[in-house]
Amino acid sequence: MTEHVRSMEPTAAATVLQRALKDPTKPMTVADAQVVSGLSQRDTEAGLNWLTSEYRGHLRVTEEGDLVHLFPTGFTKPWETRETLAKIGTSIGRGLLGAGRFLVRAWLLVVMVSYALLFVALLVGLTFARQSNDRDDHSPALSIAGGLFRMIGDALFWTFHPFSPLYVGHGYGYGYGYGYRDEREWRDPRRRGRRDEQPDVPFYEKVNRFVFGPTKPPEDPHAMRARILESIRANKGRIGLADVMRVTGLPRHEADPLMAKLMLDHDGTVEVSEEGGIYYRFEGLRRTAGEAQAVMPPPAWATPPKLAPLTGNSGAANLGIALLNGFNLFASGWVMANGLTIANIQLLFSRHPPLVLPNDGLPLALGLVPFLFSLGLFVLPAVRAALRGRTEKKVAEENARLAILREVLARAPKGEPVTDETLRTVYRVATGHEPTSKEITARVVDLGGDVDVGPEGEVRYRFADLEAEAEALEEERAQASEAEARLGKVVFASDR
Repeated sequence: MTEHVRSMEPTAAATVLQRALKDPTKPMTVADAQVVSGLSQRDTEAGLNWLTSEYRGHLRVTEEGDLVHLFPTGFTKPWETRETLAKIGTSIGRGLLGAGRFLVRAWLLVVMVSYALLFVALLVGLTFARQSNDRDDHSPALSIAGGLFRMIGDALFWTFHPFSPLYVGHGYGYGYGYGYRDEREWRDPRRRGRRDEQPDVPFYEKVNRFVFGPTKPPEDPHAMRARILESIRANKGRIGLADVMRVTGLPRHEADPLMAKLMLDHDGTVEVSEEGGIYYRFEGLRRTAGEAQAVMPPPAWATPPKLAPLTGNSGAANLGIALLNGFNLFASGWVMANGLTIANIQLLFSRHPPLVLPNDGLPLALGLVPFLFSLGLFVLPAVRAALRGRTEKKVAEENARLAILREVLARAPKGEPVTDETLRTVYRVATGHEPTSKEITARVVDLGGDVDVGPEGEVRYRFADLEAEAEALEEERAQASEAEARLGKVVFASDR
């Protein structure tokens, strides 16, 4: 009687291998793992692939085409501590940033308005007090009220007037309820069309941008995987690390374990050519019910990272926000200069206010607190502007890395060496400065390159793994049958 052979789950096979392999940091073949574990070849391969994905293992190929597995850190995850700390730091940073954004919104939409209303109430109260007091002409309240009236009037005009660039109302510009921003937009439909293409940004969001910078759009966690799968389908179900690096921009040491995970998730296999080229086969991903040809996703360098704007607002919006915050800063400073504590304000509203206000200490509620808060709203963007050079340098270095990746992937698959001068040129164009030998070497090592010397003594680099991979893929794709992508005849349909 024939015994039915059942394959183990990859996780179960991996558990057996973890117990059996005493020193996973040493290179091992599939046969080595079979001997010490007693698993079948199929289960051993599935378990090793799972372990490679889980523990960021690496693959090697011998001259005879044998596949060798290697786990530099064993079955441990030393990077988890760093990544966990980084995630905690990121979460704390996001929490603080969110709290900061909330405080800024509350300050401008609640505290600033309340602050202005308090001064309006103070002004109105002092005006009534003047009518019933013969000494009003000599009262310090009058000089205070005059300055406050002018400041509050300017602030209210720039905040609530519909023609102001800082107008906080939305959806009823020009005062008639038609949703027009100004008279030119009301008279010219073309301006309204352009406005509709660019949605209005709420005033509080402009303030957040002014203080914290533009909000980054959330990243799609599946976008990178989708690009790889599109590339697999466009390449007839056969793909190499060069294709992965092309569409993702990932360095080689990150693309390698990612492919191991994709093999597990999408029923892929790893193959080795006679010349030692490693490639991955995903025949199942070719099957499609559509007729359109698969489209190759754009390379990572087609959308290089860019330096985000400092605020993302228009110059008028930034100026207006600065004026409003400057008003609060000036007003609170003026309150402290005049000693307007709560007790002294009460004296101003008394029946017989003094000619000179007593020294009652430093005003806090209407003085120091709003002064420091307003000062902070100027300090934060100033600090971001000061650190902008560091961010710009990181963006330039990433663009240089992508430019080097582009040059290598354009030449290595054709068997062409990449000269040192070529890499230096693209690095210099991306960053604006001459690279050091250490920087070029680091990029070459990341891509698995070796130093070579040309016929004229020039330094150049060869990427043997990428060359072998490209050769193997070219032959494999040429032999790939189009029948893999076609569905069979439909024998049942619930809609018929």
